[in-house]
Amino acid sequence: MNSVVPNPAAAVAGTDSPPQNWRIAALDALRERDPVAKVEAVRALDALVKAQGAQSDERWNPGQRIEAPADLPGRPERPELVEPRLLQRRSMSTPQGRVVLLHALAHIEFNAINLALDAVWRFADMPEAFYADWLTVAAEEAYHFSLLRMRLADYGHVYGDFPAHNGLWEMCERTRDDVLARMALVPRVLEARGLDASPPIRARLKQAGDDESAAILDVILHDEVGHVRIGNHWFRYLCEARGLDPHAAWLALAGQYDAPKMRGPFNFEARRSAGFDETELETLAAQDAEAQAAAEARKRPGGARQ
Repeated sequence: MNSVVPNPAAAVAGTDSPPQNWRIAALDALRERDPVAKVEAVRALDALVKAQGAQSDERWNPGQRIEAPADLPGRPERPELVEPRLLQRRSMSTPQGRVVLLHALAHIEFNAINLALDAVWRFADMPEAFYADWLTVAAEEAYHFSLLRMRLADYGHVYGDFPAHNGLWEMCERTRDDVLARMALVPRVLEARGLDASPPIRARLKQAGDDESAAILDVILHDEVGHVRIGNHWFRYLCEARGLDPHAAWLALAGQYDAPKMRGPFNFEARRSAGFDETELETLAAQDAEAQAAAEARKRPGGARQ
């Protein structure tokens, strides 16, 4: 694969020419199929940008519209991608169950690298801070993936050993033509769901005596609050720029793009820290209550016909 940055790590070390277009360099990292090489490329590019001043350098080239290549995203041949209903569900009380969980988390983090990189290269005419933010997110997701990859190795496994699903990237594809939809639905819906899911998963890992894996969940949750906050910031920035009410826009886009329905329990503390306001949290609670009432109605005799 031809690349503007044949070796971003070497560029940082001063042994290769630095990239002249940082968004294209992010696209090159996105196209990288080897997970370890992708992690190294992302970390090196992020370090280079920070060293040279992300806010003042013109090499983001925000006015350039880059043609989408056909080979997105770059990912290894394994894991096999299947429908979510076909994935294994095993108790975390067993080592095998914990391995399956850790693999699922690693897959989420690998996809999160790709999602953040896609935001950097795809959307033209955004402020330079937008690109710098999402490159930093990509670097932190790469760190999370590395932690989980090493923990899988402790159990004698590698990323790719178990099937996975492609839901995160599918939403990325659906929102590829509108940065507002991307900000509304990827960080604020899909990634925010991790804020809700992490504490109970961590508790079950601790209960099973897997303190090392639980500690990784602590790191991920701390950083993901910041990632969702970034998504909230840029969603509201875009709503203001387009003269939209953010609450109405969020609900409209969720319906338009068939976003997953949000179900509780919700980690309201983490969501507040990530920038959700009380109106948004009340909307989530109301939607969950409505969904629970509908589920209870279906359980009653004749409920399925009502």
